[in-house]
Amino acid sequence: MEHIKSSNSLLEKYNTRVPRYTSYPTVPHWNTIPPTQEQWFSLLRENYKSKDGFSLYIHLPFCEALCTYCGCNKRITKNHAVESPYINAVIKEWKIYLNELEERPIIREIHLGGGTPTFFSPSQLNRLISTIIDTSTLTKDADLSFEAHPSSTTYEHLSTLKKLGFSRISIGVQDVSPEILKAINRHQTIDQINDVTNWARSLRYTSVNYDIIYGLPFQQDHNITQTIKLIADNKPDRIALYSYAHVPWKSTSQRAFTINDIPKGQEKARLFQLSKTLLKTLGYKSVGMDHFCLEDDALYQSFITGNMHRNFMGYTPNFTKCSIALGTSSISDAWNVYVQNEKKVETYQEIINTGKLPIIKGHLLSNEETLMRKTFLDLMCKNEIELNQNDKKFNLIKPYLENLTELSDDGLVKLYDQKIKVTEKGQLFIRNICSSIDPLFQNTESTKELFSSAI
Repeated sequence: MEHIKSSNSLLEKYNTRVPRYTSYPTVPHWNTIPPTQEQWFSLLRENYKSKDGFSLYIHLPFCEALCTYCGCNKRITKNHAVESPYINAVIKEWKIYLNELEERPIIREIHLGGGTPTFFSPSQLNRLISTIIDTSTLTKDADLSFEAHPSSTTYEHLSTLKKLGFSRISIGVQDVSPEILKAINRHQTIDQINDVTNWARSLRYTSVNYDIIYGLPFQQDHNITQTIKLIADNKPDRIALYSYAHVPWKSTSQRAFTINDIPKGQEKARLFQLSKTLLKTLGYKSVGMDHFCLEDDALYQSFITGNMHRNFMGYTPNFTKCSIALGTSSISDAWNVYVQNEKKVETYQEIINTGKLPIIKGHLLSNEETLMRKTFLDLMCKNEIELNQNDKKFNLIKPYLENLTELSDDGLVKLYDQKIKVTEKGQLFIRNICSSIDPLFQNTESTKELFSSAI
């Protein structure tokens, strides 16, 4: 590639607003009228195969303090009286699904996200998960995981969830530098991170994961180095290296910062490259667009075998066509249909208490959109897509193939007769690569400013 641009010019060129491709179509392109409850259940029953099982996500939105960088749906309170009514509502929502599914459901994955799942007491989490397990069947290789805030997670939390079958914990590290933690109003210590890590290992959790973020307000090279030192000391099995997405029009807490407080462009990309280099030095392998794993981690093994999947929970070793999501704002997926729940806690609980699902948004995918969804999953999970000129996928992409020529000249993809392959350099720009052949993105100017920057 004799015409590959320098790193700096690539960053300047490709640091544009593009979708994160958590779903396809992306949320701004969803239908204005959501599917009805009847349509959702019909397609869920049609696409759910008991031999494969489904993934279950449960959104637990409460936090005791506001982390100002956070773009998730959350409710800030120190009043733990909210726990029981919310768990009651989630259990009622689960029972709505039990009444609609035609057989005892089989679950391959359960993930507790938030918010802060460990805001809830161990006894409340036990009540919730026990109800689900008692009314379903877990596959032999079921992957049960939860997100943990170091400051609110106790040994009892880990012990209770381990007895229920949980084997993976994702610890929200983000950054360990006191000045960064103060800036983002996150209250935790290295000792607390160490305690949770050691407890998990003493209880024989098979995978300990750390979530870290690059591009946080005021973050510099030495902050990244401090965080990676903790990783070197503790050697978690998996790292999620997330890019801070500055979307203050969507997440008002981010208005605590100005655009000048945030690493941008070349500066932010340098933080990513530094993180990546240090992680690789420690023996971590790059997986997908933002994960790093030790070689014996299940996610890396699934990546090597080509079985890795990506859903609303993130990267996962298990492919499931259907994902049921419970709780406020959560998004369920039955492959060719999405539905999202009401975001406000009180309204969610009120609707659930009427015996209905609180669907406020969703999308029925066309056949063409389903094909493009598979295309983007292959790019993000396998770093390549197969192209056969006789299939429908090729015809959908054909009008935009010339966009890939420039990406190829810049060393981000390699083009073959029947394959497009993402290079190692291109992994940083995977969202740009997807958007370059995305018919909806290429043909709709009005939504582009809703997305976060690529870097």
